[in-house]
Amino acid sequence: MTSTTSLPERVRVLVVGAGFAGLGAAIKLDEAGQADFLVLDKGTSVGGTWRDNTYPGAACDVPSQLYSFSFAPNPNWSRSFSPQPEIHAYLQDVARSSGVLDRFRFGVTVEDAAWDETDQVWTVTTSAGTVTADVVISGSGGLSEPKNPEIKGIDGFTGEIFHTARWDHDVDLAGKRVAIIGTGASAIQVIPEIAKTVGHLDVYQRTAPWVMPRHDRAYTRVEKLGFRFLPGLQKLYRTAIYWGRETYVPGFVKAPAILTPAKTMALANIKKGISDPELQRKVTPDFQIGCKRILISNTYYPALAQANVDVITDGIAEITPTGIVTSTGETRDIDVLIVATGFYTTDQPIAHHIKGRDGRTLGDVWAEHGMASYKGTTAAGFPNLFQIVGANTGLGHSSMVFMIESQIAYILDALAQMGARQLATVEPTPEAQKSWNEDMQRRMRSTVWSTGGCASWYLDEHGRNTTLWPRTTFAFRGLLRSFDIEKYVVTARSDAPVSKANTEKESVA
Repeated sequence: MTSTTSLPERVRVLVVGAGFAGLGAAIKLDEAGQADFLVLDKGTSVGGTWRDNTYPGAACDVPSQLYSFSFAPNPNWSRSFSPQPEIHAYLQDVARSSGVLDRFRFGVTVEDAAWDETDQVWTVTTSAGTVTADVVISGSGGLSEPKNPEIKGIDGFTGEIFHTARWDHDVDLAGKRVAIIGTGASAIQVIPEIAKTVGHLDVYQRTAPWVMPRHDRAYTRVEKLGFRFLPGLQKLYRTAIYWGRETYVPGFVKAPAILTPAKTMALANIKKGISDPELQRKVTPDFQIGCKRILISNTYYPALAQANVDVITDGIAEITPTGIVTSTGETRDIDVLIVATGFYTTDQPIAHHIKGRDGRTLGDVWAEHGMASYKGTTAAGFPNLFQIVGANTGLGHSSMVFMIESQIAYILDALAQMGARQLATVEPTPEAQKSWNEDMQRRMRSTVWSTGGCASWYLDEHGRNTTLWPRTTFAFRGLLRSFDIEKYVVTARSDAPVSKANTEKESVA
């Protein structure tokens, strides 16, 4: 997929990111007649997370039929859970067939976006020049910037070192002494794959995750034919999977005991994959299931039980040029260090490059009280800025594509209302945003993410869960079905205020 780095001087809508969020926004903007848009992405093609994460074993933990656009079903999935290459190929196919790629620019990094109060536009500085835009849609996502651990001596390691999200395929692991730090979602997919070929693998585990069986299978020839020629069949699969996933919500947000069957399956998964009692003890979590992200794998525990794999629960004191020193003083030599320590989810990097009306960045604002927005999509003090996958929009049970499509619909209605009412700007009132986020945090108190006895990446430095959505996904869709302009301060295109949103507190129960 080729692109040019020439940029127009001005566009109506600038979209940052070309993953599910950016691509979906572009397609729906085009369908709505909002053709004056530009999508910028630092990568070489559409795909976002699914373009960048190419580590061995990379796959989705949401079923294929649900982890795809509702408006672009894919009859070509090979399995019930899609591997990374298929998801990336799917996004590329959707992009090509949609006819919007002429307004994408790849290899372009957004360096700064500043609101110009005088001209009521965003001035966006990029690696390829400057663009002004009436509206900015950030679709950069929460899983875009890898987070490396701050460990003494890590910069002095002389062997090969890389993050799972930036996998170095030029490094041959065969026969090597390898260490991997982390036992999260990417690690449990990588470990079974590399354990087959490495000489020895040290797995550094700080917290044992809950891992349920992965009910994955190849689709039969009959199913594939049905998906291709009976569109209603895919819709039936998707609907059944969706509602099945929603049954987990009460267990996460109100009554963790509902998750007991899941815990039973996870404990059985340990015993099935590992026979050694001591290793079983090491990998059995000491917190309530659901408190951290529940993972799925059939191969993780058998891989840990292999003779060439050691699970190390001692902390890491430092990294030497040739190995790792644990908190007990033991030194373990390695050739390759793989970092599987996740992403900046509660402090999204893009926020530090977006300056609002008062000159502060979104990151500066969030640093005071934590990541917060109105409906996970707009922010007070940042006119005409829309964020897809913003604060409290993440999920622990279902497909983020459903949430993304819900936000896109909300944004499109906002743009439609701006056009119909001849509005220059919209931004949520501080009161509306405050009420929304107070409701989020009130709901969080009873969730397993707050009461389950773990420290997860869902929580920010203030101990607040600013990442996940504490309700059903259909409740989210309902709340974002139409743009509630009464909760916004708006200005006319003449720059004169035409109305002010009703600032009375609205119940969002």
